[in-house]
Amino acid sequence: MKPYAIRLPIRLLAAAALVAAPTMLSAHRMWMLPSGTVFSGTDSWATIDAAVSNDLFFFDHQPLRLDGIKVWQPDGSEGKLQNGATGRYRSVFDVELDKPGTWKVATQMSAVMGSFKADGVEKRVGGRGGQPRPGQPAPLTVADIPANATDVKLTEVSSRNEVFLTAGAPTTTVLKTSGKGLEFAPVTHPDELVAGEAAKFRFLIDGKPAPGLKVTVIPGGKRYRNDEGAMNLTTGADGVLTVTWPAAGMYWLNATATDAKTTVPRATERRMTYVTTLEVLTP
Repeated sequence: MKPYAIRLPIRLLAAAALVAAPTMLSAHRMWMLPSGTVFSGTDSWATIDAAVSNDLFFFDHQPLRLDGIKVWQPDGSEGKLQNGATGRYRSVFDVELDKPGTWKVATQMSAVMGSFKADGVEKRVGGRGGQPRPGQPAPLTVADIPANATDVKLTEVSSRNEVFLTAGAPTTTVLKTSGKGLEFAPVTHPDELVAGEAAKFRFLIDGKPAPGLKVTVIPGGKRYRNDEGAMNLTTGADGVLTVTWPAAGMYWLNATATDAKTTVPRATERRMTYVTTLEVLTP
């Protein structure tokens, strides 16, 4: 045995949109990078950097906001984020691993983005401005769309960004899924990954296996090499992804899915994304 290291409220829509939109629509990538994921006892701390950037894991774009990040203890109860600070390009915080088992640190976002026309004028819903600057109006929501609106184009977006930390022996309580949206249901524990060995991760959409799901796995350190080193993989008919790790290190995993199973009136598309950072150790 090796040694062992949300839903956002509406007022946080600005941060959520800034995090989710780049992940889904451009080269900007959302991530959390822990100082380690496996710890030998319950007197350890993990320090986590959180940011959105072009290169993994390099600070060059903007921080991930701390008010959208939560901690879950091994028994599933809420834990504490400590010593948090946000700078120009990143946020950083600590998690005290004072209980044995696997912890989860995560953000979860649900929002609606799009546009409509009212009296011939196009207006935006959601977007990158949920918390207006002084003197600027708040962004429009679905409730602001008038009954006579035309050209309504709404997309329901959701994202999860999770990391798992284990003190002592790994446990599975925090790996339980909710049955809503795109979720990670690992077969191989995410804190028991070894270079040269295959790991299996199941992905679910609304609680059911997600076959044919496109998943990208990228090792950190892109800034210092010419090739990104991405592995572009696909889940099988049972929603299971198999990854064989070429080397030890930190890896960014991203899965995305789009369908028409919306829950918001007048929305025609649902976009979902899942992100996690995984640590692969030497044999």
